Amino acid sequence: MYIILSVNTENLPPTQKGRNYEIKAIGLREFAGLRRDDERLNPFDLAKYANLLVAKFEDIEPFLSAEAKAELLGNSKDKWSGGACSQTLPSGEKLIILNPTHGANRQNATLMEEISHVFLGHKPSRLAVETRTKDGKIIARDYHAEIEEEAYSVGAAALVPYSALKKFVSQGKTSREIARHFNVSRELVDYRIKISRLWETYKNSVFSSESKL
Repeated sequence: MYIILSVNTENLPPTQKGRNYEIKAIGLREFAGLRRDDERLNPFDLAKYANLLVAKFEDIEPFLSAEAKAELLGNSKDKWSGGACSQTLPSGEKLIILNPTHGANRQNATLMEEISHVFLGHKPSRLAVETRTKDGKIIARDYHAEIEEEAYSVGAAALVPYSALKKFVSQGKTSREIARHFNVSRELVDYRIKISRLWETYKNSVFSSESKL
C-alpha cells in the first residue's frame, strides 16, 4: 500500500486511462523516494521492496537443458523479455529472470513491469497450454490483456513521468536524449510520447529545432 502525497492535475495526461496509470506511477515513484519528476528510477533498487529476487541467467543455466538454452538464447531470444516463477522461494521472494540478450534499457522496462504487477496486486498470469487451434496455434487461456497493459503502462509511466516528458518535449529534446536521461529505450520514450498525446508537440518542437541548425 502506498500513499500519494500530492498530484498536480496539470501534470497528468489528457486521457482518463492515462491519468489513472500516471497516478499509480506517481505513487510508485514516491514509494521509491523520488521527489523530482526528472529523477531516474532504478527498478533494480525497487525490486527488493516488491520482494523480488532478480537472478542472473547464468545462475539458472545449470538447471536448463542444452536444447532449452539454445532456444531461449537463439531462435526465441526476441520472443521473451522476462518472467517470474509462479512459486515463491523459501525466503518468500519471487524469482525474476530477465532475457540476457536484451540491453540494460529494455531490461529496466521488463523489470519495472514485473514490479508493477506486485504493487498493483495482480494475480500472476500462467502461460499454460490449454488447447490448440485447428492449425496448431497454441491458445494460452490464463492471460489477461488488461492486466498486462496496466502493468506495462504504469511501469513505463514510473520510468518516464508525464510531467518531465512534457517539459523535455517543450524544450525540443529528442526521444534519444530523453531515453538517455531516464536510462530507458528510445522505443519506450516514443511510446510514452504517443500515448500521452504529445506526438504533435514533439514533432513540431524537434523539427523546429533541427531547422534552425
